[in-house]
Amino acid sequence: MIKTAGELINQAQTEINCLDVASAKRLYEESGYAVIIDVRESDSAAKSKLNDSINISRGLIEMKVPGQFPNPDTIILTHCGGGGRATLAALTLQQMGYQNVYAITAKYEDIKAGFD
Repeated sequence: MIKTAGELINQAQTEINCLDVASAKRLYEESGYAVIIDVRESDSAAKSKLNDSINISRGLIEMKVPGQFPNPDTIILTHCGGGGRATLAALTLQQMGYQNVYAITAKYEDIKAGFD
């Protein structure tokens, strides 16, 4: 049986740390060294992005994150347009060995309003 994207996302959310906007902002501000990765495609990020985020599209996570963040203890917050890609990216990062990964599972507009 082929799983749908929704089924994969729901399963991944049981295996990772998911945060709402307020919790994500608090973690980001209190840590002092967390990074926010916008996993949307680059054209979406070019139109609007969080002030403190970097854009690494979900399809490039495995190739780009280790070079930029070699420490597996780095606190990484992922976000996208609606939470699905952020969830799948967070699961991938966790599977790669990152210990402190969190997906912000909210709509981009809510994340933008809560962070900027």
